[in-house]
This record gives sequence, C-alpha cells and structure tokens, in this order.
Amino acid sequence: MGNRLKDKVALITGGARGIGWSIAELFAAEGARIVISDVNEVLLKEAEGRLKSAGAEGIGIKSDVTNPDQVEEMVKKTVDKFGKINILVNNAGITRDGLLMRMSEADWDAVLSVNLKGAFLCSRAASKVMIKQRYGKIINIASIVGIRGNAGQANYAASKGGLIALTKTLAKELGSRNVLVNAIAPGFIRTDMTDKLSEDSQKAILSRIPLNRFGEAADVAKTALFLPGAESDYVTGAVLQVDGGIVM
Repeated sequence: MGNRLKDKVALITGGARGIGWSIAELFAAEGARIVISDVNEVLLKEAEGRLKSAGAEGIGIKSDVTNPDQVEEMVKKTVDKFGKINILVNNAGITRDGLLMRMSEADWDAVLSVNLKGAFLCSRAASKVMIKQRYGKIINIASIVGIRGNAGQANYAASKGGLIALTKTLAKELGSRNVLVNAIAPGFIRTDMTDKLSEDSQKAILSRIPLNRFGEAADVAKTALFLPGAESDYVTGAVLQVDGGIVM
C-alpha cells in the first residue's frame, strides 16, 4: 500500500462495482479512507467487505443520488464518521439507450436525473463541507460521448455533456475557496455496459481506437489518482480523456 492519499477522505458514488469500485480500491491502496455510496445494498455490502479484507478503512452508505435528503444524509454520515471530505467522485451513472424517435420521457428523465442531477446534488452537499475546510477535490466521471455525441444515446450524451459544463462552472465558482473540480471522460471501457455490445459492434468500435483495445476500469482509476494529490493543485476545470485516442 502507498501513502499518496494518506489521511484523505474520499466519497465515491456508484462505487460498488465497475469504474467506481476500481477508483475506491486504488484510493484505498494509497491510504485514503473510503466511503462508497451505491443504491444496490447487496453489491455495497460486498464492496465494503472487500475494502476491509484489504485492510482499508472504509464504509458503505446506501444512497440514491437523485434524492436530495439521502444525499445530504450521506454527506453528514461521512463527516460524522471521518470528520471531513477531501475528495468527491461523482461516478454514479446509468444508461437507457434508444434512438430519439423511440426514446420515452421516462428513459430521458431517469438518465438525466442520475447522471447529471445526482452530480449536482452531491457536489452541492459536499462543497459546503469543502468550502469550510478551504480545500477539496471534486472529480466528475463524464464520457467521450459528452464531447462527440453517440447515436442511440441522446439522453446519456446530453447528461455527460451537461456534466462537463457543470464541471467547468463549478471550477469557476469554487476556485477561490481552493475547491478544484475536474472531469474524466472515459472512452470505451470494458464494463458490464460494453460487455452487452454485439461482437460486430465491438469490432467496429475497436477499428476506430488507435490503441486497438478497450480500456479497463483501472485505466480510469489511475488517471483519477492524479487529481486528488498535490500534483494537480493547479489543475481545475479540465476534462481528461481516457479513451485510447478515439477522440482526436
């Protein structure tokens, strides 16, 4: 275990699996105290158990990021437990893909609510703590489709494009309080979401990636590790693309 994040407290939404879990695992290995938030209680308990088995100090909190009361309670529990919040990773996200003409309002609303409103609510609650501390790092997990769009993902692309705009706005609002806000825009990362793609779809995507491979959750986590440390203390409002070169 390293100590790059020793004594720092990190709150990671959607942290029980995929990219969120990869970030939690790496941050814990670097000495951070971890709070994982997720709506799936079973996965949350499993993730909490894995943290403890690895000798990390961490807890899981069941929370729906679209519910302002639950978000405020999640932040309160984090501060009650650890006394502060140094790092917030807004990772919770869902997809409800479909072409625009057939997309229901319910699918539009669900994606925008989790992916964008959730990040707003969590940032609002955590930034109050960070402003009092005069220090904090907020990391928003966006997507390259928020930069380039993607057919069949109007809701997801809009939510991630909005998240990038939110990142830049919060960076301007909170910079004077020494709260830094950045985004990571992953490309095609091997997760449950990409595993559902057909073989032909995967081949078509790979043909457009200069590195000729899908990314791994660890690739995103390793980039995320740069942002909470002192190395990034003059970086705010940035969007770091972790995409194998597909967007150039």
